[in-house]
Amino acid sequence: MAIATVKTAQVKPVFAAGAILLILFIAAAMIAGQKQALAVLIGALAGFSLYHASFGFTAAWRRIFAEQRGVGLRYQFLLIILTCAVSFPLIYYTSARGFVLPVSVGMLFGSLMFGFGMQFGGGCGSGTLFVAGGGSTRMCITLAFFVIGSLIGSAHVPWWNTIAFPDAVQSTFGVGDRFSYGMITRLGPLSAFLWLTGILGAIAVFTVWLEKRKHGDLEPPRKTTSLIHGPWSPREGAIALAIVGILSLLVIGQPWGVTFAFAVWGAKIASFVGVDVASWPYWSGWRAGVLENNVLNHSVSVMNFGIMAGALAAAGLAAKFNPIWTLSRVEISTAIFGGLLMGYGARLAYGCNIGAYLGGLVSGSAHGWAWAVMAFIGSCLAVACKRRLGI
Repeated sequence: MAIATVKTAQVKPVFAAGAILLILFIAAAMIAGQKQALAVLIGALAGFSLYHASFGFTAAWRRIFAEQRGVGLRYQFLLIILTCAVSFPLIYYTSARGFVLPVSVGMLFGSLMFGFGMQFGGGCGSGTLFVAGGGSTRMCITLAFFVIGSLIGSAHVPWWNTIAFPDAVQSTFGVGDRFSYGMITRLGPLSAFLWLTGILGAIAVFTVWLEKRKHGDLEPPRKTTSLIHGPWSPREGAIALAIVGILSLLVIGQPWGVTFAFAVWGAKIASFVGVDVASWPYWSGWRAGVLENNVLNHSVSVMNFGIMAGALAAAGLAAKFNPIWTLSRVEISTAIFGGLLMGYGARLAYGCNIGAYLGGLVSGSAHGWAWAVMAFIGSCLAVACKRRLGI
């Protein structure tokens, strides 16, 4: 493995990232306690790993549809399997809480919307954070409108929850307005894990067949150059992010999430300028406490701050921190459009690629599979739409 020299690093971004993380760590420890301080460090590890491995979900889904290249998708499956090997017994035998949430019409539509939006926005939930943290001005626009879309979505969630499946669907599948299924509690951790690995393994084999049929061989994954300066191979990225997911369960007590924090930020900003967000049905119950408390008391928000700081450190160490201040109209408009769709869709669908897809699957929940199917369909539709529009 080749090791880059320290001279290749940009000092200012690395110093800034270190200062931000130190301030966040101390402030979180003083205001919210040890758990939130550790969440800062877990988020920093996530951001550092995401940036160096360029580990996103958007490009992998686009490439399997548009190019029949499946290397990115297969390493996503590695991440899921590694995390589930630990998360399933943790959730079954300890107090760690999984995300077992109902599948509904709104949830399915939100997943479709999110998948469509992420191809225009240029990144998923985690991708938006680490690319913005790494210095992308365009992704900062996406993030801003992700927050706005999340706030709007939170206002509409109660209405979407009133929409039931058609009678034909209810009678055919024996479901009501919504249904949920938890593999871990129904099957036990071992059987649930075998089912999950079997399904993902079958899909991985299919992608191998598809790629060989199209190209004659498999695309070799990128190799790791330096663990400090990057880039990393997707294998190192999958391992590091599996550690992040496991640490989230151990320290925070629940799977890693991202986008609920965007709704919280949007609601806090709206409340600050005089909007009575607290009266919205979505922000009642336990969410009212989140809205009222200091943002450093919110684990997902704290991890997100850490992700951006970790990505900033990685960009500086890789000497790639180079914000571009001149953007085209297409770049700006697609960032706005994609951010709004992702924000709105994430509220309906319980989250993004991390909270709903990864979080759902590592919890053994049927909604994780449903999210993946609908978001992938939305992603494919967006790729086809962009191709037709020439963007």
